[in-house]
Amino acid sequence: MRSILLISALVYSMSGFAAEKSEWLVKFNNKQSIQTFSQQSSSFVKDLNFANWVKVSLTDQQAQQLKNHSNVVSLEKNQIFKIQTDFEIHDPATRKMIADRIVADGLGGLFGPEAEDNPDIPLQGSGGSGSDPEFGNQWGMADIGVKEAWANSGTKGDREVVVAVIDTGVDYTHEDLVDNMWHNPGETGTDANGRPKATNGIDDDNNGFIDDVVGWDFATEGGDNKPYDLAKRGFELLFGGNPGHGTHCAGNVAARADNGKGIAGVAPNVKIMAMRFLTENGQGTTEGAINSIKYAVDNGAQILSNSWGSEGDGGDQQASQALQDAIQYALDKNVLFVAAAGNGHQGVGYDNDTDDRPAYPASYDHENIISVAALDVNDALGSFSNWGRKTVDIGAPGVKVFSTVPGNGYEDTLNLIIAQPTWDGTSMATPHVAGAAALYLSKHPEADWRDLKNAVLNSVTPINAMSGKSTSGGKLNVKKLMEM
Repeated sequence: MRSILLISALVYSMSGFAAEKSEWLVKFNNKQSIQTFSQQSSSFVKDLNFANWVKVSLTDQQAQQLKNHSNVVSLEKNQIFKIQTDFEIHDPATRKMIADRIVADGLGGLFGPEAEDNPDIPLQGSGGSGSDPEFGNQWGMADIGVKEAWANSGTKGDREVVVAVIDTGVDYTHEDLVDNMWHNPGETGTDANGRPKATNGIDDDNNGFIDDVVGWDFATEGGDNKPYDLAKRGFELLFGGNPGHGTHCAGNVAARADNGKGIAGVAPNVKIMAMRFLTENGQGTTEGAINSIKYAVDNGAQILSNSWGSEGDGGDQQASQALQDAIQYALDKNVLFVAAAGNGHQGVGYDNDTDDRPAYPASYDHENIISVAALDVNDALGSFSNWGRKTVDIGAPGVKVFSTVPGNGYEDTLNLIIAQPTWDGTSMATPHVAGAAALYLSKHPEADWRDLKNAVLNSVTPINAMSGKSTSGGKLNVKKLMEM
């Protein structure tokens, strides 16, 4: 009774404020406190149904009051996280020059507008067989020895292994990904005539998500069952946004091999679960991140690939207790969390161990995290890549990486007329490691997250660039990994 009265008094005291409000995440001590607050406060937005976290709308002054309440365990802003690949032009003079040219020449709509409405979800592709014609463009696959790993281990991945790509979504219609998309067994099957069915408007498996066939979209207001990768192209991308980030990452994990199309991922027979919480602008919220992690874990993903995080470029970004709770949830459920080490300040890498704004979630101390730095073809650390002797674990290919992009495309460079940026980032390095862990799990299905992490880190090739700048001192070596 006392806790209810205290919350009632707090709600009353908060009612008079007229200042600007923002979204906050609040962790209460129990469900009763949540129920009382939701019934009596206009600030309540929704229950996240995870570890007693809720979303509320508060002024800064209201937030400070609520933070000090005895029934509140933790309170934080619903922060912004971004993709760890950045094509944005930061130089003010260059930005003005591009903007002026777009206006003067009328070029604004000539270079590929945002993707159309998310397409329907196919349950299978067109098949095909033969070699992968673009595989030779994937310098990273040769560098980490994937062909030797496949040959020596006798596996290219187990169809029961699921990697969740938590990102901007995935082009689940892409010719090189469609046959490797995870299909929720509780939502798919055959109709009365024996034909494949994908959607029926019913939550068949009672998991709270209707027709979640390939994953879920938490970036769209209210959520939907089409986590498609909405990409920006052309000039608009120079001012920031998503160039097809999730699809590019997914290809490095598990683009289909031996289908006569495109490329091959590190583990080209495993399944990709598509999770979208980052928008076409390349950013999303803490709420979306924790929802994505929980969904992926609850629906069978054993490995989470996370090419996103906080930035060290100012703002009020802080360590998120809500996000840490979600990663702990993954750990408790035996799920490995692979994370991008971060792309520095304005594209200049820094030490996550010592900087006052380390990249999150890669810098959290949860044991199930593998934090990944980016390397180029010469085993040098990417100039943008963060490092850290304590907080970064391994290096992997992350400069000019060739992979899948939306619309059945493949690229390592974007042709933006004014500039031709390459696909660089700790974002690109991360899925190489996630794919390697999936390949190892395919051979060792009894392995837990600790076994996966130890195997990946104990099989590295030592290199100077990672010596003293990572826990392992080396770069990913899939050939050696699969010999363990």
